[in-house]
Amino acid sequence: MAKLIGRKPEIKALSKYENSGKPEFVAVYGRRRVGKTFLIRQYFADRLCFYASGEYGADISHQLGNFSEELRKRSGKKVKLKDWSDAFWRLSDYIDTLPIDGTRKIIFLDELPWFDTQQSGFIRALDYFWNHSFSCRDDALLIVCCSATSWMVNNIINDRGGLHNRITHEIHLYPFTLHETEEYLQNGGFKWNRLTILQTYMILGGIPFYLDMLDKDETFPTNIDNLMFSRDAPLKNEFNRLYDSLFGRSGKYESVITALSKQASGLTRNEIAEQLGIKSGGNLTVVLSNLENCDFVRYYHVKRKKENSSNGIYQLTDFFTLFYFHFIKNRNLSANDWTDLMSSPKVSTWTGLAFERVCLDHIQKIKEALRIDTIRTLQYAWRSKDPDNKAQIDMVIERADNMTNICEIKYSKDDYTLTKNEETKLRKRMEAYKSETGTRNGLLLTLITTYGLTNNTHSGIVDNVVTLDDLFA
Repeated sequence: MAKLIGRKPEIKALSKYENSGKPEFVAVYGRRRVGKTFLIRQYFADRLCFYASGEYGADISHQLGNFSEELRKRSGKKVKLKDWSDAFWRLSDYIDTLPIDGTRKIIFLDELPWFDTQQSGFIRALDYFWNHSFSCRDDALLIVCCSATSWMVNNIINDRGGLHNRITHEIHLYPFTLHETEEYLQNGGFKWNRLTILQTYMILGGIPFYLDMLDKDETFPTNIDNLMFSRDAPLKNEFNRLYDSLFGRSGKYESVITALSKQASGLTRNEIAEQLGIKSGGNLTVVLSNLENCDFVRYYHVKRKKENSSNGIYQLTDFFTLFYFHFIKNRNLSANDWTDLMSSPKVSTWTGLAFERVCLDHIQKIKEALRIDTIRTLQYAWRSKDPDNKAQIDMVIERADNMTNICEIKYSKDDYTLTKNEETKLRKRMEAYKSETGTRNGLLLTLITTYGLTNNTHSGIVDNVVTLDDLFA
């Protein structure tokens, strides 16, 4: 059995639900390829009484055939299922044949949206199965899972029909942190240092499915060439597979993602609509909500003296998608593209942007390093509203102790050296922030970088330094 890396909060939760002594209906969701199925199947292993997974693009007869085959494997009886109501009645009959010995009767249904084909009646049948059969058992544990988080939220968690308020627990599975990624690679025999693991993370994110494709006997550049740029690169067409499997014909989604990929700091809803030449209406709301729910974009507010809804910014945050738009889309790829590109200015620009995203994903580690993790904080970005002043701050940590950390994020392959010009820019940026926000908090300039800060005549402006080791903590 493969080893489960990380996932300690999720494993603790699953153990709690398994031993609660009452019927449980658990929804597990998160970005595609993040390891949801692996977590459930590895944790419960042979304790699963029944497992079935929807198949992408298959019609109802094919889905029912797969479900029937899983029933046959468990019960030893071959049945032809008429519809989903029949399928769940048969499943209920099978569960009733199992010993009443106090052990959990655990059912795991994976990739639910693919079961739920048009006019299939799947949700209605699942609703009836839970409400009139399975939930009547104290030993019942039903786990449903999917990558289309928006579908899970709309059709199961926030269902207004028979499944309304029936979910007892939710588990949103997120990508690995840097620490978990390091543990995963070390468990796989990799001897890479933390800067190399960071570079890997900035391309693949903490996605176990992608990390599992790496070859410990190859260098980092060769691995990326093999995965992304070679003739038969397994991730060359991953972008289309990823978005199509989640959103079907994903033209609208790709258009929004393309617009966001061109603006590092993100776009307002109105700016997205303007770039796409569409109205800022309900359809755009659905697309943005679905992308946010599926962990591809984040929504945040820009600090102003007077807040208003137009300050909300959507920003592309998925590492693989960012890399795709920078280096794969619209390129004639060659086998050694990444090896050739690594020292180029384009890669330098991208590493700065990607490192900012890493820091945003590890805000808790930053707070721990600053020893403010027990203080209530508010994190946000800031842009100057002055059209002649393009100053912006990618991370502001506003604290309940009347202090604010102004975070400057810098990727470097060595200790970072602050120049006179940069010191001047930082002072002006902090002055603009204080003037435009009207804050009375004390401001602390915090440098987040890889290795540390060179001590020189300009480094005194920095109050705190957070390093790569802190992010890996």
